[in-house]
Amino acid sequence: MKKIVLVYSGGLDTSVCIPLVREEYGFDHVITVTVDVGQPEEDIRQAEERARRLGAEHYTVDAKQLFVEYFCWPAVRANGDYEGYPLSTSIARPLIALKAVEKARELGATAFGHGCTGKGNDQFRIEYILRTLMPEAEIIAPMREGRRLPDGRREPWTRSEEIDYANAHGLDIPQTKERIWSVDENLWGRSIEGGRLEEPDYAPPEEIFKWTRGPGSCLPTPQTITIEFEQGVPVALDGQRLDPVSLVTTLNRVAGQHGVGRIDIMEDRMLGLKVRENYECPAAVTLLTAHKALEALVCTQGELKFKAMVDREWGELAYKGLWFDPLKEDLEAFIARVQERVNGVVHMRLFQGSATVIGRNSPNALYSADLASFDSKTFDQSESLGVVKTHGLQSRMYFHLRQSGKLAGQPVPPALLWGSVSQPLTEEPQA
Repeated sequence: MKKIVLVYSGGLDTSVCIPLVREEYGFDHVITVTVDVGQPEEDIRQAEERARRLGAEHYTVDAKQLFVEYFCWPAVRANGDYEGYPLSTSIARPLIALKAVEKARELGATAFGHGCTGKGNDQFRIEYILRTLMPEAEIIAPMREGRRLPDGRREPWTRSEEIDYANAHGLDIPQTKERIWSVDENLWGRSIEGGRLEEPDYAPPEEIFKWTRGPGSCLPTPQTITIEFEQGVPVALDGQRLDPVSLVTTLNRVAGQHGVGRIDIMEDRMLGLKVRENYECPAAVTLLTAHKALEALVCTQGELKFKAMVDREWGELAYKGLWFDPLKEDLEAFIARVQERVNGVVHMRLFQGSATVIGRNSPNALYSADLASFDSKTFDQSESLGVVKTHGLQSRMYFHLRQSGKLAGQPVPPALLWGSVSQPLTEEPQA
């Protein structure tokens, strides 16, 4: 009996895959694996019911705790985002694929199926894990490979054709041709795409949002919250220590009531396509904002500059799903060293779509109120003179050489320097 493990969300694409892998690929035994990384309980239940109704052997794996501890928290420590939005869908895919591999090994399956299209990023993220952990396994991707035509050729599926196929097979899917958008949800974020949302100038309807309130329905007064970090990881909210899942879900609810975390972005996918995406990630936006504020308090200027480059590289690797890449391990070694000092509390104000830092403190702060205060005489300001006189010395010398005509290139026009004042510069550079 040919066994295949289908990475199964219960949505349109993966539900269509159940009859497809039987009809077009000849698999007798379809095993569906849904990995719970924070989807709505109703979606999990419907996925289970739909899979069993279609004759699949179904398993649901609770991975919420693993997801937050081993994927979301590393993302916080690395200030993980991609082109301005918190990484959410991308960091869940490796865990989902890993759990599918575990189930395949347990049940003796030698093939995997998934519902990713040939245009998206998830095919890379999921198949990277599958090919790394079970390189001998066969991988079937019906949506990417297309539907079989009577003459044996294949052509790509459209979303409308999928809906027709699903209805013909009694799949009872939620999408319609009028409300065709696709939603992916986990604890760290919610993404919505498809239909008219693909149009860059189309204003998304309020009905697509579930976690965040719109401008007209946010709570009417600001709310101040306090987030505590230990070694770069959030551990407490408003003085109450919470387990990782509870902290994220609570903050999603609290920040979402103030409209925090709505992001509308033109995203560059791995294949070079630009796509319009809508995201809701209230907890992620709030925690990343707080974490950066605490790092700014405890890290040196050099560390912050270098870590910004490290974080950007980490985000690129996580976006691509390269969870086992050696560079990612190298970057995380540096990140872990820095995070040893990222301990403290950040105070934030949530209001009308914004999460604003209003205070922070840490036992490891590289800050002296006595030295920084304008009312203190501890810092001898007269000692700054020597440093100021040599500041930009070579740059100033270059400027005068250029103005004198000794270097190629036109001098800077006086009008750009002094507005209506036009006079020659005679001062010689001083050491």
